[in-house]
Amino acid sequence: MIRCAIIDDEPLSRDVLRQFISDHPDLILAGEYKDALESIPGIESNPVDLLLLDINLPKLSGINFYKSLTNKPLVIFTTAYPEFALDGFELNAVDYLMKPIPFDRFLQAIQKVKERLKTQQDSPEFIMLKVDKKLYRTAFEDILFFEAFGDYAKVYLESQVLIITSTMKKMEAELPKELFVRTHKSFIINTSKVEFIEGNQIKIAGKMIPIGMRYRENLLKQLN
Repeated sequence: MIRCAIIDDEPLSRDVLRQFISDHPDLILAGEYKDALESIPGIESNPVDLLLLDINLPKLSGINFYKSLTNKPLVIFTTAYPEFALDGFELNAVDYLMKPIPFDRFLQAIQKVKERLKTQQDSPEFIMLKVDKKLYRTAFEDILFFEAFGDYAKVYLESQVLIITSTMKKMEAELPKELFVRTHKSFIINTSKVEFIEGNQIKIAGKMIPIGMRYRENLLKQLN
């Protein structure tokens, strides 16, 4: 069962989502809140797998609330305002549902949640990277991108850069394909770190990374 929490200040929206959850055999409602601040004690004491989170909330927006969480469950953002979709994308949301939400669209989003959870269960959360004669246990979430460096590769992390004794081809084969994608013959990126795409470049952590023609279609497909 997937444990869900609804955070929405509109009673009608909560009613709809509550009914959708009740009608789905794989979902269970573990919490329901009318604003983000109200939800904090409940989520801390009763963790969930999935947040159905409205973006336009009083006091604290759904976007800022989700950013503030240390242990982030999966999230589906809900809103009546399409201009906020980019913010949800940057936070690696599973999906983004426009109100009023049709049940078939809700089902599609939950299928994505199930696939994401299965991937997390099946895949390790780290990789061992060889630097000189040492092996570094490196969490996937700490990796920004890889850059070719002759017969080696540079690994850009949140806090440092490692030069590893591995080729890009070997790294591409070892990395989880649902999280990492090749953008260029010299670059592999962590899709959860993407800030924006502009023309034939993609921005991660302030650096513009090229997008090669042969990689563009697969990159856009994976990001979507």
